[in-house]
Order: sequence, then C-alpha cells, then structure tokens
Amino acid sequence: MAAPLDSPGLVVAVSRSAHHAFSKANEPEIRLAAGVGVEGDAHSGADVQHLSRRKRELVPNLRQVHLIHAELFDEVAAAGFTVNPGELGENVTTRGVDLLALPRGTRLHLGDRAVVELTGLRNPCKQIDGFQAGLMQRLVRREPDGTIVRKAGVMSIVLVSGIVRAGDTIGVELPAGDREALAPV
Repeated sequence: MAAPLDSPGLVVAVSRSAHHAFSKANEPEIRLAAGVGVEGDAHSGADVQHLSRRKRELVPNLRQVHLIHAELFDEVAAAGFTVNPGELGENVTTRGVDLLALPRGTRLHLGDRAVVELTGLRNPCKQIDGFQAGLMQRLVRREPDGTIVRKAGVMSIVLVSGIVRAGDTIGVELPAGDREALAPV
C-alpha cells in the first residue's frame, strides 16, 4: 500500500447512537474497535447490525463506521437544506477528503492510531426524506447514461482500534494494484 497523503483531511465531528435511530448525537470522542466498529453505537458488531439487513441473513458487518464529507452539507445548503454532522446517521464527518472518489480498500488513518478500510457506498434510504422532504433527490441522482450516483457517504470496517475526535487529521492510504470503484454495501 502507498503511504498516507501529505495534505490530510480533517475530522469535523464524531457521532454515535446506542439506539437504531436515523440521526446520531455528536460526541467529544468515539472509540473505534477493530473488527467491531464504534463502541456504544447500535451498528457496531462483527456481524451486520442494520435491522433491515439482519432480518434477511447474518453476514459480516461491512458497515461498521459510516463517514460523510461535510462538503455534502455545503452542497445541499445551497439548495435550501440544513444538515448538521451526525444528522444523516454518520459516525465520522470529514472535510478535505473526496470520500466518494476513493477506491474500495482505501485505508483512512483517523487521528493518532485508528485505521478504517473503505468497503463501499452508503445506499441512501427513504428515511432521508422523512428527515427533510426532498433531500433524497439531492443525495441520489441518475446520470444521462443511467448510472446512479450515491452521495450519502461511505462505509468502512475498523482495522486498528483508536480514539477519534473532531479536529483529528485524516491520512489517505490508497490500495496497491488494480483499484475497484466503491459500490453500495
């Protein structure tokens, strides 16, 4: 794998919820646990914790940590929506890293120690329009060629445990070899 980039991004906010709720409360810090996710979050666990997915089958949890770029909030604000960190259910809100353009397997170094590996895109759900009517069409669009563009962040697994706080730096480590675009998980 390549070394982390010289100009890192920043963690804007960290959030969690012990309950299966749409939005998550901002916290001073969260602890990421290797192979599990955010300690104290309803979605942490080695096996999938999302209620709709658990009903179907028990599979490895590729959605341990949800990250969203704060630039998305700026974009939807221009269209009249107000979204704050944690309100779309993300655990880590970032700035300065183009999360959606990163390939699968990219490792993000968060703060002094924690490392997560990107597994895919968040597939936005209808709860987004329940949060703010019309917001869903800003987070999912169809290109002229039929390609669906999902903007609601990325999902990851925790490789190295550590504490993450607002203001921490984010280093990006791209995978070696062939790179696979992120797809919904």
